[in-house]
Amino acid sequence: MNTLKAEKRDMLTKAKKLRREGYVTGNIYGREMKESIPLQITKADAEKILRSEGKGSQVMLEVAGETYDALIKEIDYDSLRGQLLEIDFQALVSNEKVHSVAEVILLGQDDVQAGVVQQMLQEITYKALPADLVDRIKVDVSHMKVGETLKVKDLDIAKNPAIDLHTSPEATVATVIEVHNSTVDADEDADGETAEA
Repeated sequence: MNTLKAEKRDMLTKAKKLRREGYVTGNIYGREMKESIPLQITKADAEKILRSEGKGSQVMLEVAGETYDALIKEIDYDSLRGQLLEIDFQALVSNEKVHSVAEVILLGQDDVQAGVVQQMLQEITYKALPADLVDRIKVDVSHMKVGETLKVKDLDIAKNPAIDLHTSPEATVATVIEVHNSTVDADEDADGETAEA
């Protein structure tokens, strides 16, 4: 598990000033903490950890000599400036289930011969104990054919009794649509009945 160092933030210093000085702001909170702790993290450290971790990932967070087993709950970006603004963490309790998300990553899309894979679901929400948290679900779709759909209930996460799914098991994760040579844009393909047998 990756470790991230953070400092306690002095709330008298404005977030904008901290960002100008090369920091990302944040908070850590949890059921067993008396109060949330405002954080400041060097931008370099924050960006480094986010290259391998994302929302729903578990990290060891070091703050003022204390180490917390924490979940990345929210990541706030300024998309216009391409700037990381804030990261919020939830301190985990080993015997308490927490709400989290798992990113869905489709593998083998280029190997699908007779169609194009459309990803319908980017992440799955669920609840689990810290030991059972999943931050990424990798699914091989190379075997899929035109007209086939992959649903949440087909994924390993749905078959894990330790995980309480919040996303519907019937939700479509991915589907393979036919692509006509004449029109690449599938949205303009009205009914698909002109497809050759």
